[in-house]
Amino acid sequence: MKRHRNRGVMRRLRDARGNAMVEAAIITPLLLFLTFAIVDFAAGFYAYLALENGVSQALRFGITGNLSGDLNHEESIKKAMRDATPFLTIEDGDFTFSHMTPGDADWEPGTGEPNDISKVTVNYEWTMMTPLVRELFPTGAFNIRVESAMKNEPRFE
Repeated sequence: MKRHRNRGVMRRLRDARGNAMVEAAIITPLLLFLTFAIVDFAAGFYAYLALENGVSQALRFGITGNLSGDLNHEESIKKAMRDATPFLTIEDGDFTFSHMTPGDADWEPGTGEPNDISKVTVNYEWTMMTPLVRELFPTGAFNIRVESAMKNEPRFE
């Protein structure tokens, strides 16, 4: 009798029906999490590259001293940055402008005068899209900081 029970148990252990379903139930959530994490970090990397390019384009516009319409110098640089990064919403508080006079060692606020070195810094908070990935970050986002510095061109009037 005992031998008969052992055969039944052994037959069930050898039976592979349902194994694929169990394996799929274990692996699918992990693969989905990995896929969404890759997409989330790729989107964050896109934002970083767009901001890097945008701040360079904006500063290139800014060092010429040109203005956009009725805007002042800082607003013109912000507009150039926003034009270069149309898919990102950059708030006014995300921008920092500083300049250094040749021979000085300290950065001062503002865009500076001709022949000064101007620097534009943008601090942008990228919020993760996937809820499970968002939980890995204390605030659900990470800060992207980009900056570029160039020498202001002399202005001929």
